[in-house]
Order: sequence, then C-alpha cells, then structure tokens
Amino acid sequence: MVHAYILIQTEVGKAASVAAEISGIPGVTSSEDVTGPYDVIVRAAADNVDELGQLVVAKVQNVEGITRTLTCPVVHL
Repeated sequence: MVHAYILIQTEVGKAASVAAEISGIPGVTSSEDVTGPYDVIVRAAADNVDELGQLVVAKVQNVEGITRTLTCPVVHL
C-alpha cells in the first residue's frame, strides 16, 4: 500500500468546495482546507505507485477549481 499527501492550490474562494468534492473520491482518506501556500491537503492511499498516479491525474486533478497539485509519497525510513 502506498500513501501520499497531495498539496493543492485552488482558485480564490474554492478551497472548501474542492476539499468537499475530493473527500468523496475513492482512495482519499482525508481532505482538509488549510491556510498557507496550499489551500487543501489530501491524504490518499493506493495499492501501488501507478494507481496513486491514476488517482491524482484522472480524478483529483479533474476537480474544478484546482490550479496546481504537488504529490508527496510517504516513505518509511
């Protein structure tokens, strides 16, 4: 299982609606609107890196109001 944080920038005033819509996507374990350089932080899980990429590109990035994403896979050192 691969876990990742997805840091999202949104259009002005869209953070709450983006976070709410993303929370309903399968594979998303949490979605929070935050302050700072990013507007929404998502925690996601997938069976492998390819599925994680498909989740981000095919589902998360298609949510209206998103301008940029940064995916940070979790590593266990």
